[in-house]
Amino acid sequence: MKTILIGVVAAMLGGTATFAADFYEPPMEQPISEPVQIAEASGWYLRGDVGYAFTNLRGAHFYQGPGRFERDFDDADLDDTYSIGVGVGYQINNYLRTDVTLDYLGKADFEGSTTGGCGVAVACTSRDVSALAAWSLMANAYVDIGTYGSFTPYVGAGIGGTQVRWDKLRNTSCETGNPANCDPSFDHDGYSKWRFTYGLMAGTAIDLTCNLKADVGYRFRHVLGGDMFGFNAGSGPGSDEGIYVHEARAGLRYSFGGCPVAYEPPAEPIIYK
Repeated sequence: MKTILIGVVAAMLGGTATFAADFYEPPMEQPISEPVQIAEASGWYLRGDVGYAFTNLRGAHFYQGPGRFERDFDDADLDDTYSIGVGVGYQINNYLRTDVTLDYLGKADFEGSTTGGCGVAVACTSRDVSALAAWSLMANAYVDIGTYGSFTPYVGAGIGGTQVRWDKLRNTSCETGNPANCDPSFDHDGYSKWRFTYGLMAGTAIDLTCNLKADVGYRFRHVLGGDMFGFNAGSGPGSDEGIYVHEARAGLRYSFGGCPVAYEPPAEPIIYK
């Protein structure tokens, strides 16, 4: 009897172990997550910009009199104006891009004056009026500092040339104490010449869509000095000493090609054992 009981207990224990083995499954292996990689932005883009230009004429001078001595304008002021530009560029990677831009600086009025003798009096004050417009062709490079949400601040620099187009300069000299007593007015022919120009930029791009960005920024341009007007009636030619242009600008940049997408490695299949 005792022997039979031991055998029954052994059989029950063996059956329980087999039943447990049938229901045991090892834990499933989870796929290892790889870091998400974002495709780098690259490719061609077009841009268009408008701006308000604060101009600063650094000075102007001309030759005068039989001795052909050089003298400066007592006052020389150039009005503020607007700018408009287009360009084509290439985004090399997430941090570096380049472009070539063509900009038009709208006509800015010039007014200058000098004091001295004239035909109607010993003490006279002249009023000299003209205007300039300019085209700039620039090659630029930018460093995109990083993207923070939808904003990508940047700094940049450029070099190129500016064609400065001076209108005719009209000179009117009147007696200082009697502005109605004047010499006849006469004109000097204006000059149009290309000049070396460099620029510095800073601003931020704002994502509107994956292909379209708004660009808001500041640009400084230094247009070197050059010829301004020709000789007439005993005075001239004249030259300006260069122009500083400070621009507050806003524009759009459109990138060609598909939108950059996040890359994720394919998930590994789940293996059941």
